[in-house]
Amino acid sequence: MYQLTVLYHQPDDPAAFDDYYDRTHVPLARALPGLQRFTVSRPQPGPDGAAPQYHLVATLEFADQAAFGSAMGGAEGQAAVADVPNFATGGATMLTGPSQTP
Repeated sequence: MYQLTVLYHQPDDPAAFDDYYDRTHVPLARALPGLQRFTVSRPQPGPDGAAPQYHLVATLEFADQAAFGSAMGGAEGQAAVADVPNFATGGATMLTGPSQTP
């Protein structure tokens, strides 16, 4: 498996972020060719009550690096990446690499 993890930093307007993400960005991500699994986590305060560093964590999984490259290099991938600045006012960090179950 090959994985894209997107760490969305805290946005200026969390409600607007969530609405846009759920209504507009999720369909773009789901349209990626070869996407095998797509999960989203919305971190909550830590055990000490501290606010989480990230507002949302998205994980997208593909069969392998070639499938990931093909998806992201195509029109659907380019559209999804180009959409991020439309809602991620706090910025986003994207991490890629092979994934495995230890």
